[in-house]
Amino acid sequence: MAIPNAEPALRVLRRDDVLAAAADVDPVASVEATLLAHARGATTLPDEAYLPWHTASGAFARSLALPGAVWGDRPAVGLKIINSSLDNPGRGLPRAQGWTFLFDPDTARPIAMLEAAWISATRTAAYTVLSARLLAAPGVDRVAVLGCGALAEAHLDLLGAELPEASVVVHDLDPARARALAARRRAEVADDPRTAVDGAGLVVCTTTTTTGYLALDWLAPGALVAHVSLDDVLPEVVTGADLVVVDDWALVAADDRRLLGRMLREGTLAAPGESRPGARTVDATLADVVAGAHPGRAHEGDVVLSNPFGMGVLDVALAAAVHDAAVARGLGTLLDP
Repeated sequence: MAIPNAEPALRVLRRDDVLAAAADVDPVASVEATLLAHARGATTLPDEAYLPWHTASGAFARSLALPGAVWGDRPAVGLKIINSSLDNPGRGLPRAQGWTFLFDPDTARPIAMLEAAWISATRTAAYTVLSARLLAAPGVDRVAVLGCGALAEAHLDLLGAELPEASVVVHDLDPARARALAARRRAEVADDPRTAVDGAGLVVCTTTTTTGYLALDWLAPGALVAHVSLDDVLPEVVTGADLVVVDDWALVAADDRRLLGRMLREGTLAAPGESRPGARTVDATLADVVAGAHPGRAHEGDVVLSNPFGMGVLDVALAAAVHDAAVARGLGTLLDP
C-alpha cells in the first residue's frame, strides 16, 4: 500500500507579501519578547557562518547564514541567509538581499521562505527602538543617522513613530543619497558626520565602513549611540562610554572582524562580569536590561553605547510572526515538494 506524500508545501513570501503581512505585526514587541526568551535560556543561538569574497571589480561581497530557534508554546526555528555586495547600489540593486527560512519544529522540514532584506533591516531598527526605550536619556529631541541606505530608511520608519517630535539630521558619503533621504523624511542634511552628531540624543550608525571615525568628544552628554553597523565608532568610544551594552556576548566574542571582537583579542575589552587590567568590561546585554537583571542607564548625562552583533533568533522570531500573519491572510505562493 502506497504511503501518502506527507511532505508539507513551502510557502514563499516575496517582498510584497512580507510587507502586507507585516502590517499585522509589531516588530519591537517581537524583539522584546525574543530577548526576554533569550535571557531565560529559551533560545538556541549558534554562531553565524560567514563567507567573504571580492567581486570581479574588486568590491567586497559576503554571505551570512544566521540560524536560530525560539522555544515555547509556539516554537520558531529557522535560518536567515543574507548576501551583499558593495557594488550593488551602482547596479541599481539593494546592497543586501536574501531569504529567511522557517522549519517545522517536529519534522524539521522547511515550511516557509520569506524575503529577508525587509525582515533583517526591520528587526535591526526594532532593536534600536527598544534600546532607545530602555537606554536613552529622557526627552530625546534630535536624532542623527549616519548612512542613508535601506537600513537608515528602516530606522526612520520606526523612529518616526517612537520619537515623533524629534528632529532628524542625516549624513552620507554620497551627498545625493543624503539629500534624497532627507527630502523623503523632512530631515536636515549634515555635510560631515561630526556636524550630524553634534547635540544628538540618539546617534544611529548604519554605514558599511570598516574604518572607525566617530570620536568620543563628538557625543553630547547623555547620548545613546546605536552602533548597529559595528565599525563607525573609535575604540575610545567603547572605553570611554559610561555604559556598554551588547546583544549576545558569545557572538561578539566569536567574531574577529568587528570592533569589539578585535578589542577583545587585543586585550582592551573584557566579558561582562570579568575584570582584566587595561580592559574595559562590557556592562550588560540588552536581554539583561529587558529581563530586569541590569538597571541600564545610571545617570541622565551618561554616554551609552549599544553595540548589537546581530542575533539570528530575532530574524527567525520576526519571520515567524510575519508568516503567521501571512497564513491568516492567505498570502504567498505554495510550492509542493
